[in-house]
Amino acid sequence: MEKTKPAKKFRAGAVTATVWKNHTEDEKEYSTVSFERSYKDKNGEWKTSNSLRVNDLPKAAMVLNKAYEFLAMSEKAAEEEA
Repeated sequence: MEKTKPAKKFRAGAVTATVWKNHTEDEKEYSTVSFERSYKDKNGEWKTSNSLRVNDLPKAAMVLNKAYEFLAMSEKAAEEEA
């Protein structure tokens, strides 16, 4: 099965917001945003979590705002083309 690539990723340090383009069964497109924080465990292996530390909150706000801005601008551009 083909792995879906993200439409866009926004990263600030260890915090990432990823924009995905999805399709309904009748081929209508919609977007979703996933969110995660990367960290190394005690063995030095990279892991991800949806939990945030206090210092991650400003970074989370920034990447989520960028994801929203990307989607809002993409939607506006699509409307202008129509």
